[in-house]
This record gives sequence, structure tokens and C-alpha cells, in this order.
Amino acid sequence: MTVKPQKILILAANPSNTSRLRLDQELRDIKEGLQRSLNRENFDLRYDLAVRPRDIRRAILDYRPNIIHFSGHGAGIQGLAFEDEAGEAQLVTGEALAGLFGQFSKQVECVLLNACYSEVQAEAISQQINYVIGMNDAIEDKAAIEFVVGFYDGLLAYNPEYDENSPVEFAFNIARNAIELAGVSGELIPELKKKPI
Repeated sequence: MTVKPQKILILAANPSNTSRLRLDQELRDIKEGLQRSLNRENFDLRYDLAVRPRDIRRAILDYRPNIIHFSGHGAGIQGLAFEDEAGEAQLVTGEALAGLFGQFSKQVECVLLNACYSEVQAEAISQQINYVIGMNDAIEDKAAIEFVVGFYDGLLAYNPEYDENSPVEFAFNIARNAIELAGVSGELIPELKKKPI
């Protein structure tokens, strides 16, 4: 029996009127981890850059991912910074994202928001999606990259025979530890939210 690959959709935005992030390095390191994994055939990766709000919807409709990952800037309660037509920041609220992601709750298992102050959006989205990861504070670029690389390393290596947690919980714990192992502060900034039962 052939197992259907888990689809990972990475959406990234670094609007021109915001500080520069190392999104290229983050993506390279994720792809490198996927290529070296023994379970790489169980995962399929797609990424979109300079994402505008409508691109979120289109990417989900076209790709039907199991994991949605956003990398970019967050502005707390105001929202996450996607790009407008001019390449500048356009904030999208957690409620708007929760409304969209909720339409796909049967297929989307996890949403990872790799953006400063994204815990507010994570909380809203977790009302619709089983697992959502957000940041409870500002997070340094290096710590953010270590976290996502650790997350995907853990997810790709997960084996239910050796861990009683879900794949997402296992990957989250590995990712938090990856920040600490790298000697960077911020291992307590990522927060895992679970859908209420």
C-alpha cells in the first residue's frame, strides 16, 4: 500500500517597508533537511514567496496542504504582514486566517507561524486547526531559523514506535531544543496551541 505524502506549504513574505529577514536561508535549510531525511518520500514541499493575501487562498486551494507554514513579520493583535500589490506590508488578522483555514480543517493538521508576536493569530487559528504554533514575543532570525529546521527535522524523523506524542508535538519539542542547542536565546518563545476538544 502506498502512503500519500504529507504536503507542506510554505508561504513567505518580507514586505519592502519591513526589516529584512533571512527567508532564503530558512527555506534552503528546510529543503536541505528534507533531502537528507530517510522519510523524504513521505513529504512533498511547495513554497511561495512575496505572498499577498489572495495568494494564501489560491495556494491552499491549488495544493491542498496538510501543513501550512508562514514565515515573515508579525504585529501582534494587528496581524501578520503579507505583501500588497506594491510589495509593502498588508496586515491580515488572526480571525481572517482562522476563517480561511477553518474551511480546510479536515486536511490541514498544523499551521506554523514563524513570525514575531504571532501567538494572537495562533490562538485564533487553533479554534479551527488541531495544532498551531506561534511566537509569544519577538524572536531573533537565527532562533527562528533554528526552530523551523529543528521542527522539520523532528517531523521527518518521527516514529510512533519511539514516541508517545503526536508527530507535531514531537517536532515542536525537538524544535525548541534546537534553539537551545544552538546557544541562542528564545527557546521559550514558540508556543504550541491545540484545538479545544
